[in-house]
Amino acid sequence: MNYSESPFNINHIYDKFKLDETKVRKNPMEQFDDWFADGQINETSAVSVSTVEEDGCPRTRMVLLNSYNWDGFIFYTHYDSRKGKAIEKTRQACLHFFLPRVQRQIIVKANLERIPENVSDRYFQMIPRGNQLSSLITRQSKQVPNRDFLTNKMHELEKEFRGKEIPRPEYWGGYLAKPYEIEFWQGRGDSLHDRVLYNLTADLEWEISRLAP
Repeated sequence: MNYSESPFNINHIYDKFKLDETKVRKNPMEQFDDWFADGQINETSAVSVSTVEEDGCPRTRMVLLNSYNWDGFIFYTHYDSRKGKAIEKTRQACLHFFLPRVQRQIIVKANLERIPENVSDRYFQMIPRGNQLSSLITRQSKQVPNRDFLTNKMHELEKEFRGKEIPRPEYWGGYLAKPYEIEFWQGRGDSLHDRVLYNLTADLEWEISRLAP
C-alpha cells in the first residue's frame, strides 16, 4: 500500500459553529442539553461506551442513550456482559457522542453506578416485548452455537409467556454515568478546533478551561 495516498476526503471544511469558553454554560449538563438539541438526528440517541477489560485494552461499543439529567447519563445493559463486568470492576467508563450534522463531539469520563431496581423494572416493561424476550434467551456476550439456537429459544419463550407479563431478569438493568470530566469539541477551519474542558473539582464545582486543538 502506498501510504502517501488516501481514498478518504481530507479536505473536509469545519465552518458551521464556534465554541467560546467564556460563553459556555457553567454546568456541562446544561451545555450538553444545548448541543444535544442542536445536533439531534436519529443517530444522536446512540452513544459509544468504552470500558477497560482485564487485559488492559479498552473496548468500545454503541449503546442506546435512554435519558440524561442533571446527575448524568442513563443506559441499560446486561450486568454480566463484557461491558457490565468491566463496569462492575472499575466503576468507570468513557462515553463519546458524535454529532456530525453540527460538526461536534462530546467526550465524557464518568463514574458509574446501578440505578434503583424499581426504575429498571419500570423501564423494562416499557420496551418492546420482543426485546424483553431476547434478554431472557441467553446472557449477553456468551457464546451460542448458531442463529437457529436463538430463534428456537425465542419461539419457546413466546409460547411460555403468551398472555403473561415478562419479568425483568436480575442481570439486566440500568447504569447512571456520573461525569467528572466532559470535553466539548467543535470543528473549526484549518484544524484550529475549539475544545472546552469541564473538570469537577473536590468542591463539586465545575472548572472550565480551553485545550489546544
